[in-house]
Amino acid sequence: MAKKSGAAPYRSSEGLSTRQVATSDEIQLRIDPMHGDLDDEIMGLQKQVRQLRNVAQEIETEAKFQNEFMNQLQMTLVKAQSGVKNNMRRLNKSIVRNGSNHILHVVLFALFCLFLVVLWSKISRQ
Repeated sequence: MAKKSGAAPYRSSEGLSTRQVATSDEIQLRIDPMHGDLDDEIMGLQKQVRQLRNVAQEIETEAKFQNEFMNQLQMTLVKAQSGVKNNMRRLNKSIVRNGSNHILHVVLFALFCLFLVVLWSKISRQ
């Protein structure tokens, strides 16, 4: 007996039929050997189960590969982050050690460029 809640009685084309048992949610399964070749049906089901198992194995293999790839990618990102941190620390130490003359140089360069633009605009008006 198989358990099935709310099962409506039906008859399949292969000779299987169900009927509701009056006292519970259980159904009775009756096999009529005159209406179908059960061996062929069982073989077909076994083939489908094998195919599903193969698909599940392929999915498992792909999932393992993807997890390994993600772990490697995560390790690469951790190493890159560590490298960037170390370089930022070195850069900050270098700036503190050498002073902040680079800001003065940038400001002077900007003023020089502005002076050249003003001078060029006055010359081009004449």
